Amino acid sequence: MTTLLFLGSGSAFTVGVDNFHSNMLLTNDRGQSLLIDCGSDIRFSLYAAGLSYLDVTDIYLSHLHSDHVGGLEYIGFTRKFDSRCERPRLYLNTDVAAELWDRTLSGGMRSLHQEIANLDTFFDVRPVAQNGSFIWEGIQFQLVQVVHVHNGIELMPTYGLFFELHGSKIFISTDTQLCLDQNQSVYEAADVIFHDCETSHCPTPVHSHYEELVTLPDRLRRKMWLYGYQPGELPDAVADGFQGFVNRGQAFEFCPRPTVESHQVLAV
Repeated sequence: MTTLLFLGSGSAFTVGVDNFHSNMLLTNDRGQSLLIDCGSDIRFSLYAAGLSYLDVTDIYLSHLHSDHVGGLEYIGFTRKFDSRCERPRLYLNTDVAAELWDRTLSGGMRSLHQEIANLDTFFDVRPVAQNGSFIWEGIQFQLVQVVHVHNGIELMPTYGLFFELHGSKIFISTDTQLCLDQNQSVYEAADVIFHDCETSHCPTPVHSHYEELVTLPDRLRRKMWLYGYQPGELPDAVADGFQGFVNRGQAFEFCPRPTVESHQVLAV
């Protein structure tokens, strides 16, 4: 059995004790774990799930916004200075890897006692080529480029994940606009879709909003779980044909059969 635990299911600016950033932990029967994104509140969301930095040995990063990479300084330092730990393996696209250190981490992590550090000081970096994949615990994760932010000159490197667990094909969108012209084949191929879903009354142009997703064909909506939403009252996603909104602490168990079950994991 393999379990996908949502340490949080909220948007980048979620505030309060009821939710955290939309970071996920994939674990298997052998006790191995892959953290999918590492936001700035990761130390709190791990603690709420009864976990800590000791449980983070492998990390995948989708892009460079702080709700996806802001917790790397915490993970990097705590594991480096704990003799029980090795460097976490860090999987990310080559474009994301090229910018991570200089544009995000070096200001706080470059200077150590009698040492000038770099990304390899803290992490075992495993870059993934454009349209490439990586293997973790025998599972192949295909990176799917999504359209999140375009600044008028270039597209910000952002990558979702497509993979298979015990016969179930899964797509995690990470952060994306709804661009079926680019990735509809992935939506169609997936059995289960975990899709970011903005619910703000003031939509941004860089996320998929509920009002857009609800217009999708029924065959796509009925395999979608929604996450990455804002605090406050939520629409009735089940009535609108979705699987529902993911709650913080909700875990999805994938077993050697063609179904997926969901259950709540109580916060500590």
